[in-house]
Amino acid sequence: MEQEQVKHILLDVDTGVDDALALIFAAKSDKLHIEGITTVFGNVDVKQATKNTLQVLELAQPRYEIPVAMGADAPLFRPRRENVTAIHGANGLAGYELPEERQTPVNERASDFIVRKVREQAHDITLVFTGRLTNLAVALAKDPSIAQKAKLVLMGGAIKVPGNITPVSEANIHGDPEAAHRVFESGIPITMVGLDVTGKAKFGEAHYQQLMSGFTEEQAELKAFMQHIFTFSFEASDRLNEGRYRLMHDPLALAVVEDASLVEMEDYYVYIETKGPVSSGATLVDFRRPQSRTNASVCMQVREEAFLQHYIQTVLS
Repeated sequence: MEQEQVKHILLDVDTGVDDALALIFAAKSDKLHIEGITTVFGNVDVKQATKNTLQVLELAQPRYEIPVAMGADAPLFRPRRENVTAIHGANGLAGYELPEERQTPVNERASDFIVRKVREQAHDITLVFTGRLTNLAVALAKDPSIAQKAKLVLMGGAIKVPGNITPVSEANIHGDPEAAHRVFESGIPITMVGLDVTGKAKFGEAHYQQLMSGFTEEQAELKAFMQHIFTFSFEASDRLNEGRYRLMHDPLALAVVEDASLVEMEDYYVYIETKGPVSSGATLVDFRRPQSRTNASVCMQVREEAFLQHYIQTVLS
């Protein structure tokens, strides 16, 4: 791992299974300091996402208090599509029932929270979005100057591989293409952690056994939760004929914030398609000519085993 100072992040999540895995990693990391978390619709509705976020945070036992702000419950201009219960379960956490949360969300809209935090920590904060980009699009509409004061690392998109919702569209971008379009055109520096690279981050049975055997007795609750969601994920993946593994989409985005050397990137100008039943939500690059200008560094390769081992060790810390 690179020896770098602690990175201050603001995390935006739609807490289902993959966000839960990412939240636990971020809360345990000594290389990240979470300044706050905002929630959005996606894997579940925003109220459930907020409840899940608060419950997973308490399970992870971060060393400091982390405020949580509730955000958008629908895309900017279109209806919200149904939750993906086959992948995330009815409650977003594979049906696992965590203890009732004690913490409550702050009395501030997610978009206002984002604007305030970026202003307060200008040039020293990274926004990490693992769901739809709706909250950030609204924040940018309220204060376009925040695009010059923060960096964005997002999980989303697909450039040289198929999508996972349509043949060309990935779920987070497809879930609110207009919001993604506004963000990609805003000028904010973007690192895109999409399916090109998360499809190569496969947490398999051997990794699972290593993680389970590493937990202490004091971590019994965390162990039971992760045992449940990984088992659920493996079975869901099996049903889809993808093999017994969990793709670590959201955790990889956080690991890239910690250590960009885990991935190889290529700079492109990424256009977001907003029309068409198949093409809506596509992240398009014009490969017909050299990239004369770019708006995103797109992760294309990952040091898979280095990342997965780092994930395991961080969670067990």
